[in-house]
Amino acid sequence: MASNLEAMETWAAVLLARLEPGERSKLARTIGQELRRSQQKRVMAQENPDGSKYAPRKKRDLRGKQGRIRRKLAMFKKLRTATYMKFRGDSNIITVGFTGRVARIARVHQYGLKDRAERGATEISYEQRKLLGFCELDLDIVRDGLLRHFGTF
Repeated sequence: MASNLEAMETWAAVLLARLEPGERSKLARTIGQELRRSQQKRVMAQENPDGSKYAPRKKRDLRGKQGRIRRKLAMFKKLRTATYMKFRGDSNIITVGFTGRVARIARVHQYGLKDRAERGATEISYEQRKLLGFCELDLDIVRDGLLRHFGTF
């Protein structure tokens, strides 16, 4: 995977050097949006970048105060929205990541760290769930975005 990324970087560097900074920024925004959509779909499917499923949540009592059983919700439902998962693209770089207070939550799950579920609670060791990562599909998105842009050039 790393060698594929390095080969694409070498190939794309020659093409990107021919573009003006404004055109590179426009291309970076387009590719960044597509990469964010790809990451959102993967988080919605509850999959790591390598295709394996996320580690399941720990068992807990699902009865609420009124005696009803709450349905199991998919993890990271709000984190995958565009409000929290941001992309930034300029003439030199494209980044996809989390901003604000949710970045801490995402980091704990991304690396499998210890954290408190709520203020004053004991520290819990979380399973590693890769929210962000680069897979072959993302490599295809970048390549197709470059080819589409240079095809209209």
